[in-house]
Amino acid sequence: MYEFNAKDATEKCVEWIRAWFEENGPGCNAIVGISGGKDSSVVAALCVKALGKDRVIGVMMPQGEQFDIDYSIELCKILDIKNYTINIKDAVDGVYKGIGDLFEPTQQTRFNLPARIRMTTLYAVAASHNGRVANTCNLSEDWVGYATRYGDGAGDFGPLSHFTVEEVRLIGTELGLPEKFVKKPPIDGLCGKTDEDNLGFTYQELDDYIRRGIDPVPETKEKIDRMHKLNLFKLSYFPTFKYFED
Repeated sequence: MYEFNAKDATEKCVEWIRAWFEENGPGCNAIVGISGGKDSSVVAALCVKALGKDRVIGVMMPQGEQFDIDYSIELCKILDIKNYTINIKDAVDGVYKGIGDLFEPTQQTRFNLPARIRMTTLYAVAASHNGRVANTCNLSEDWVGYATRYGDGAGDFGPLSHFTVEEVRLIGTELGLPEKFVKKPPIDGLCGKTDEDNLGFTYQELDDYIRRGIDPVPETKEKIDRMHKLNLFKLSYFPTFKYFED
């Protein structure tokens, strides 16, 4: 029988973050890309609780104008963390221009490139501030591959990787985050649609399937299973050929 104890999960996740940094970066800072959505908000809050606000740095990365950047700014103020705003528009446009001189970029290229440039930006901040980059993906997104490999799917540590969207929201509430950050509809910030619009099903349907074994309608179940199988490669380090056996 599925049960979720948000208080216990939050406390143990905080302990895990603290222990991870002790082993992999004593004294290092947590670098978190702040979108204003639930995942980055919860990760930032968890890191503050685990490391203290002085060791968490938020990075906002609009691509030109971002209509909801006020959420990100407000979150950083609430958590009282150091933060930077780095506009990635010129970088993205520069690569598009370089590609465009050779061939027409596909829609997938246009969706994935900004995410990868954002991750490059986070690692640049980390390299300049003795940091470790937080991955903010959750289990639900990873289950169907709703992340860009080496983009938002990258990072040094992943506090939410084994929590569903429903569970992340409960953790956010447990952490005392304002409801607006916990309930905000997930938007990738790139194509102007919500995650659920792009996926074609709701996270609640997906979470019920993952955690409670409740099958969605056949068409949705088939789509989820297909996406899960096709995107499993994103969750592992790339395969390598071994000529000499260990």
